[in-house]
Amino acid sequence: MAITLAGDIRYDVAIEDVAYQHQGDRALLARLYRPSGAGPFPAALQIHGGAWVNKDRTDNDYIAKALAERGVVVAAIDFRMPPEAPYPASLADINLATRWLKARARDYGSRPERVGIFGTSSGGHQALLAAMRPADPRYRALPLAEAPEVDAKLAFTISGWGVLDPVLRYGLAKRVSNQDLVRSHDAFWGSEAAMSDGSPPAILARGERVHLPPALLFQGDADEWVPTEVARGLAEAWRRAGGVAELVLFEGAGHGFMTGKPDAPYAGKAIAAMRDFIRRHAD
Repeated sequence: MAITLAGDIRYDVAIEDVAYQHQGDRALLARLYRPSGAGPFPAALQIHGGAWVNKDRTDNDYIAKALAERGVVVAAIDFRMPPEAPYPASLADINLATRWLKARARDYGSRPERVGIFGTSSGGHQALLAAMRPADPRYRALPLAEAPEVDAKLAFTISGWGVLDPVLRYGLAKRVSNQDLVRSHDAFWGSEAAMSDGSPPAILARGERVHLPPALLFQGDADEWVPTEVARGLAEAWRRAGGVAELVLFEGAGHGFMTGKPDAPYAGKAIAAMRDFIRRHAD
């Protein structure tokens, strides 16, 4: 089912898979969604969810298509996950993919300064973390031989029902005996200390020096894993630290309220909010 956004020009979209890096003999792929117009368009790296250990670049395919149809180049990436590699391997892949997309932005109808990032659930968490720490040596560990001078700073970051505080979600999962989620946390993070290191609210509370591009947070106000006060607190902390942050809450919606559901209530409104935010900060 197509998402209809009132008042937007609609573009045809070309979709192709390309390798953005190799790990040994294995290619890690980016699925490109390219609007047919001349551009230059904003561009966004898409980071999939799956509790840091599941899913792939096809997650939220309809969101990528809907944005591309409205004039956003999207690169949805695969990245390393447990059991192959725990934190921070995925952040290193995301950082490399950011630099790769910026280096090729003109070839794909965009510009390096218009490249941002979005993700949902654990991908929403990683989209924020990657945006905050573009120069972290752990995240920038993979070289980009074709353009070593390109940085990983992003024009914007969007987190949809992001797991904003991994330590808090870990405690909630233990409290309700959700062993699948507990195992996912353990496999990716390894310890609560690592969860705290990679927690955006904790990073800001510690006063860590970070990059703060314009941020959009959206989720349901009935999200069982991310209390609204955590989302409000992060948006406020982002602004106090000097950044621009917007929070959109959807009444009655839970976690993953539009995962794989283009006809879900609020899906159209959420995608419209994303496109409007990107238009204001990267067009």
